[in-house]
Amino acid sequence: MKKLLYIDCCIRGEQSRTKIISEAFVNVFRRDRNFSVETLELDKFPASPLGHYEYQHREALLAQGRTDDSVFDFARQFAAADLVVVAAPFWDMGIPAKLKIYFENVSVCGFTFGFDGERFSGLCNASQMVYITTRGMDIADGSVMEQASPYLYALTKFFGIDNFDMVSAYGLDVRPSEAEQAVAEARARAVSLADTMLQRC
Repeated sequence: MKKLLYIDCCIRGEQSRTKIISEAFVNVFRRDRNFSVETLELDKFPASPLGHYEYQHREALLAQGRTDDSVFDFARQFAAADLVVVAAPFWDMGIPAKLKIYFENVSVCGFTFGFDGERFSGLCNASQMVYITTRGMDIADGSVMEQASPYLYALTKFFGIDNFDMVSAYGLDVRPSEAEQAVAEARARAVSLADTMLQRC
């Protein structure tokens, strides 16, 4: 059975417009008997940024070959997934800090990427990452003001994940009368993408 890792960084919980869209996407896979969905709600898990102590502790564990330590749980889980779905709102021109901290914990040599002394290579099992987001600001996909998707796309390449897709809705706070329709349209696009991906599996 294939594993879908659903990284839920929807800070507003059930009120989140991003979550409305991402749940519609993930529900397509929940109904498919060939997939198991593992949901990681970042607000429920402690994750520390890599300060001096955290970095030195992690490096010491790697040097000792203690790769079964819980410090590496996030990296191990991420590397094993067949499909990764990231749901996070647009936050300060990028992603929420908690999601960045999560990826600091995921980016571990020997788990999600390798280095042979000359070049880096991705080690992740997944073939695709899907990023689902909403923006209150009127910032379109591809705008220089939108720095979340370029960062996540770069990570997919670094981790050896070949494909990256984004489903978004934007301008939701500046055009509130159109917000519900924009979210509904993004939700439909998300379901269509999920259906297409399942057909390829």
